[in-house]
Amino acid sequence: MQMTKIITEKEARGYSPNVLAFYGDSVYEMLVRNRIVAEHQTNAGALHTMAVERVRASYQSAAVEIIKPMLTETEADILRRGRNAGGISIPKSASASEYRRATALETLFGYLSLTGQFERIAELFEAICEALPTKSE
Repeated sequence: MQMTKIITEKEARGYSPNVLAFYGDSVYEMLVRNRIVAEHQTNAGALHTMAVERVRASYQSAAVEIIKPMLTETEADILRRGRNAGGISIPKSASASEYRRATALETLFGYLSLTGQFERIAELFEAICEALPTKSE
C-alpha cells in the first residue's frame, strides 16, 4: 500500500529530523499493526496491547541496536540526525537515551518511506521482529 508521494533523497534530507520522525512514527506503527493483525486473531484490546509493546520507546531503542550493523552510510547518517534532533519532549515512561534512539528509528523509517524504499523498510522491520520477540510470541 503506497499512499505517499515519493520524493528524492536530496529532498528528504532537507526535511528536519522531527518532521521525518513525525511521519516515520505512523509508518512504523502501521507495520506493527499489520504484522500483529496478520499473526493474531483476537480482540481489539489484545491487539492494542501487543502493538503498544512494539511501539514503546524501549522496544524501538533496542530495535536501533539490531539494525545499526545493517545500515548504509546514508541510513546511519539519517539515524544520527534523528537521535540528535532537538525540541523533543521525553515522556516519563522512557529514559532520554531510549527516547532519542526511538526517535532516530522513526526518523529513518520516515525517510525510507518518503523516498520510496519500501523493500528496505520491510528488510529492516523483519530483522527487528526476528531479533526482538514479544511476550505474545
